[in-house]
Amino acid sequence: MKVLSITIAAVLLSMFASSQPLITRNGFLGFYSKTPMEDIKAENNQVVAAIDLQKKSLAFSALVKSFLFRKELMQQHFNENYAESDTYPKTSFTGSYTGEVNTQKEGSYPVQVSGKITFHGVTKDVTVPAVLQIQGGKLTGTANFQLLPGDFNIKIPSVVRDKIAERIDVKVKVDYPINH
Repeated sequence: MKVLSITIAAVLLSMFASSQPLITRNGFLGFYSKTPMEDIKAENNQVVAAIDLQKKSLAFSALVKSFLFRKELMQQHFNENYAESDTYPKTSFTGSYTGEVNTQKEGSYPVQVSGKITFHGVTKDVTVPAVLQIQGGKLTGTANFQLLPGDFNIKIPSVVRDKIAERIDVKVKVDYPINH
C-alpha cells in the first residue's frame, strides 16, 4: 500500500517536472448518497494531490480501498460489488483550471476545473466549479459536484436501487502549504 502511494506521488510529480507544484498526501475526497431508505457516506483522507499554479494544472489520485464508511458492511459491499477495488484499485483526476489566483494576496478565487476523472476503469470528462482560497500560508482547493454511478459502468441491483441515490454528491478538499 505504501509502495503504491509512493508510485502515485512519483507519477504526479513527473507531470509537473518543469515547474514548482504544490503537493499533499492527505487531501480529502468524500461522497454522499441520500435516499429516503438510507444515507451512505464515505470519506478518504489519503488523497495524493498536486497543483501547478503557473501551468494551471492539477491532479489527484486515491486508493479506492481507503474510503471509510460508517458501517463496515457498506465498505465491504462498496469495494467488492460496486467499485470492484481489487480490479480497479484507484481513482484519479487530471486537468486544469481557468481563473486567476494571487498567492501573494489572501482571498477566495472562484475557478472552473476541467479534466478527466477515472473511476471503476472508466474515464469521463468533467467540468466543475471550484474555489481556491489563500489564507494563513496555505492554499485550499474545494469543489462540490455530482456524478452518476451509471456513467462509470457501476451496476446497481434492483434489490438496493432505492438505497443508493441516482446522483452521488462528491466533495473534494485539499490543503497545500505555500512556500513564498
